[in-house]
Amino acid sequence: MPDLDLVEKALRQADLVIVQDAYHPNETTRFADILLPAAQWPEKEGVMTNSERRLTYLPKLVDPPGEALPDAVIIGRFAAEMGWKDAFAYDGAAQIFDEFAALTTGTPCDCSGVSHARLRREGPLQWPVPAADHPGTARLYTDGRFATTSGRARFVAVEHAEPAEPVDASFPLTLTTGRVRDHWHTLTRTGHSPALMRRTPEPILELNPGDARRATVGDGEFVEITSRRGKAVAQARVTGTIREGTCFLPFHWGRRLGFYKAANNLTLSARDPLSHQPELKACAVRVHPCPIIDPLASPSAAARPAI
Repeated sequence: MPDLDLVEKALRQADLVIVQDAYHPNETTRFADILLPAAQWPEKEGVMTNSERRLTYLPKLVDPPGEALPDAVIIGRFAAEMGWKDAFAYDGAAQIFDEFAALTTGTPCDCSGVSHARLRREGPLQWPVPAADHPGTARLYTDGRFATTSGRARFVAVEHAEPAEPVDASFPLTLTTGRVRDHWHTLTRTGHSPALMRRTPEPILELNPGDARRATVGDGEFVEITSRRGKAVAQARVTGTIREGTCFLPFHWGRRLGFYKAANNLTLSARDPLSHQPELKACAVRVHPCPIIDPLASPSAAARPAI
């Protein structure tokens, strides 16, 4: 989430925080009043849909550990405790999928002809599958008709919009955040792999040589990255592979692993008006070297790092 100070304030002020997750501890479970352990994908049955529209049945392979339960069971039990048992009277994941599939009837992604039993019997199918005897659709729009009133495709012209927070003299660099090769999301899995953590143990700020010179930053030095919302600290990698005026910081490290490692200390809450996706890929920052502290010198306000 962007602007972590705001997010953490909201979680701390909530009367009750219930977190359902397969991993603990993580950035959210540390705020939980009630923690509900969820089963992982091989510990429950269900259907996966991939990016080529292919629906595949996934059987349960092993029992979940401890008190962990499938997501559907957790939601059903929670609903019953809230007094909504009649609306969640499912007898397993197959019934839930049947309701979902029926709701897609007549839509471009119609999979009303799919069920757990059919996928187990026939194997994967590609939607649309509008009937129980329909073979699935390997390729869309081969008849030249699209899911519009006229049957013709509609193109939506998108106008370029500048970042919500432009750079200025105080914050002259645009920070973009993203993934690195060795890690996935917030280290809940890859953080437990010794080999991956050895290769990429800490967040690295990538900085163009021109920007590094202006900030008097050398390759391998520790730097402070500051935005209007917060601060992060990382080692700098000075490289020509990133364009001048832009710097890059991976988002995998959260505050749980070190308060100032979190890239989302810096990001802002501006959102796309249509999708409401936060603008995580652009915010204005400044970069400067971390103060060097002499461990033999007596502590003073001037000697303390401003982090």
